[in-house]
Amino acid sequence: MSVFKNVIVYRIEASWSQPLDQVEQALGTQRFVPCSPSQEKSAGWTEPRGEDHGPLVESVGGQWLLEFMVESKTLPASVVRRKVDERAAQIEATTGRKPGKREKKELKEDVTHELLPLAFTRHVRIAAWIDPAARRLVVNASNPARADEVVTSLVKALDGFAVTLVNTQVEPAAAMSGWLSTQEPPAGFTIDRECELKASDESKAVVRYAKHPLDIDEVRQHIADGKRPTRLAMTWDDRVSFELTEGLQLRKLVFLEGTLDDAPASGKEDNFDADAAIATGELGQLVPALLEALGGEMQLGAAPVDQAAGPKAKAADAAEELADESAPF
Repeated sequence: MSVFKNVIVYRIEASWSQPLDQVEQALGTQRFVPCSPSQEKSAGWTEPRGEDHGPLVESVGGQWLLEFMVESKTLPASVVRRKVDERAAQIEATTGRKPGKREKKELKEDVTHELLPLAFTRHVRIAAWIDPAARRLVVNASNPARADEVVTSLVKALDGFAVTLVNTQVEPAAAMSGWLSTQEPPAGFTIDRECELKASDESKAVVRYAKHPLDIDEVRQHIADGKRPTRLAMTWDDRVSFELTEGLQLRKLVFLEGTLDDAPASGKEDNFDADAAIATGELGQLVPALLEALGGEMQLGAAPVDQAAGPKAKAADAAEELADESAPF
């Protein structure tokens, strides 16, 4: 199983419910198959434990672990361009005319098809975790487009499966501004020594701190001047360190030494069950704690609260939320 290092969290809609065996069978229709010699990309589900012909869904302590595989072939653009130019020159020398745009496009497709069997192959494994009880999907991806690919595959394979990105009542950037300005992080969390601040005006100025104390006047002044945190390093309960982003992604996750004490004993060489128990156990507590620190999950149709807004603005936001409570989905 891939280690959870950068995660995006989704809420599974209440209408979906399928037992484990049905999920296993459905994902089997999208099992990963390696690229053919002339195929540019292949994607599908593979065994999270790494055992050939094993289950595509592993249940550890009631948590479902999956793994999505993407294989892609990369051709250097310069090589393709040179081959196309060579063939275009041959056509001009033979016929006395220069190939047009359409013909050059066809030449490029032909060259790509011929060179693909010789191309470099790249494999990407993306871990995913379904918490059936908490109705939560966690995808190990820092790239939203890559996470979308995993979600799309699940939606296609699983009958009635649907998710939405988790959003919070308080925007992460607004909350991080408050924590840095007051040096009062939410209960159970500490502020570490890395952050990035970005101006919202036309300058788009960026200030980064790495391995640097953040409880200084300079940081507070940047925030007072209008810069908003885009990422902030934090630690939860002395057990998990991570970087929170303005898009509510958790990056650079590290499970600290104390988490190993609670891991179940495992005689298996790959320690899959122990690793899965640690990751799901810690994130299963961290994510709800973080969502609570950000005001809880936002209901569909409600506007996020900006902590930097004045009382009038907050009152207006609250009124809008009340008005939206009866709105249909």
